[in-house]
Amino acid sequence: MSYYFAIIGTNDGPLYELEIGTYKQSGDGKPNFPIEIKELQQFIVNASLDILQDQQFKNNQIFFKNLDAFYGYQVYSYLTQGNIKFIISTNVKNQDESIRQFFIEVNELYVKNLLSPFYNVNDPIRSVGFDSRVCLLAKKYL
Repeated sequence: MSYYFAIIGTNDGPLYELEIGTYKQSGDGKPNFPIEIKELQQFIVNASLDILQDQQFKNNQIFFKNLDAFYGYQVYSYLTQGNIKFIISTNVKNQDESIRQFFIEVNELYVKNLLSPFYNVNDPIRSVGFDSRVCLLAKKYL
């Protein structure tokens, strides 16, 4: 049971990526993607961006569950107010609410990062503090 989390900027470039293993259901927190899927994670996320862009203007949702599916991996998405996209690809079933809560908490971290005078929109996030906080949220919710 693994998760691939990506933050995508307004120009559709990746700002942050993280592979997460589940801590629930006796998981050890280490991602265990098959090698075929691990190589395709960025492709899966980019392919789901087209579907997300079609959906975001048709309704006023910010959380999209089951946005796309690829070889048994579900794609979930969350849109921020600044059109930054949070995307998770996972093979874990029935975790909609915990993924939504994870997105909400990561959005708060992203806004705090955005308020830093040393960060510009669409720059990759390289903060060690941001990474460790996202990992703690993953441990809490995923």
